Amino acid sequence: MIKMYGIPNCDTIKKARKWLEANGLDYEFHDYKKQGVPEKNLKKWVKQAGWETLLNRRGTTWRKLPEDVRDNIDAASAIDVMMDNPSSIKRPVLEADNVLLIGFREDEYSKLT
Repeated sequence: MIKMYGIPNCDTIKKARKWLEANGLDYEFHDYKKQGVPEKNLKKWVKQAGWETLLNRRGTTWRKLPEDVRDNIDAASAIDVMMDNPSSIKRPVLEADNVLLIGFREDEYSKLT
């Protein structure tokens, strides 16, 4: 079973969903805005991929954080930031069996078929 986590109006999410559908892959979508961020999953993702991979430092949400938070970020504070600001998590996060994909790249998603 494939589970995608993200925010539905995100362009990258839209591309990933379109790709999955075009390739006939069923998936369940977890909307951070409606369902929140599952803390257990977030901590597991940080352990698997690293907080540096998960934290989106290019977005508006990151830039709006206080400078002292951005300057002193570490694994624990990154988890707090991502829990409080789901838009700061790179999108999409996709879980499929033992595979964890962060972001959308067709070459990585092709491995799911």
